[in-house]
Amino acid sequence: MSLGVVLQVRDGVLQVLLWQRARAPFEGSWSLPGGYLVPDETLETSIRRHLADKVDVRELSHLEQLETLSDPQRSPQEWQLATAYLGLVPSELDPRVPSDTDWHPVDGLPALAFDHEAIVLAGRERLRAKLSYTNLGFALAPAEFTISELRDLYAAALGHDVSATNLQRVLLRRRVLEGTGRLRPPGPAGGRPGALFRFRKQTLEITDQFAVLRPPGPARVPVA
Repeated sequence: MSLGVVLQVRDGVLQVLLWQRARAPFEGSWSLPGGYLVPDETLETSIRRHLADKVDVRELSHLEQLETLSDPQRSPQEWQLATAYLGLVPSELDPRVPSDTDWHPVDGLPALAFDHEAIVLAGRERLRAKLSYTNLGFALAPAEFTISELRDLYAAALGHDVSATNLQRVLLRRRVLEGTGRLRPPGPAGGRPGALFRFRKQTLEITDQFAVLRPPGPARVPVA
């Protein structure tokens, strides 16, 4: 079977899309959307189908395989081999989801069915790690943004404050961002117009090949 960890920064918080189970085991509990494969279906095709059919999510900006679960005890009814995927939705979208589906803060999860809490946290850690050495921020961001807006997205995903100045310097040096030549008009409170940027590419690429060789630890956006 396939499972989807669908993440989005909503209201300044990293959130995951969960589906409420309608049958045993764990009836009424929240869980990750997913399901079984059908004949002649690949894993990626399967999870895209289940996300579209069960939770009406079709606008993923990025999808990648996260991990395969094979613990014989992970389901109380049968041995279930499951492959989890990490999917990201840009912050500008607000997918319409069914009544039995809702977004939940990753840092405040309800009790989840099976081993789904561990899978959600694995998805969050994968996202945090890749933000440090790839251009994966494109999958969280709208088409155009100010550096301050992008900083807020990175901070929500990483779980700690991020310097807008350092973020701009690093991403421009790595040629991840480019200016649009346009400005964001001031808000009701006034202030200076903000320069608008965009990601140069909308597909994943490694931007700091040495970051993956650094000792493991809390994910950080490099400052140099």
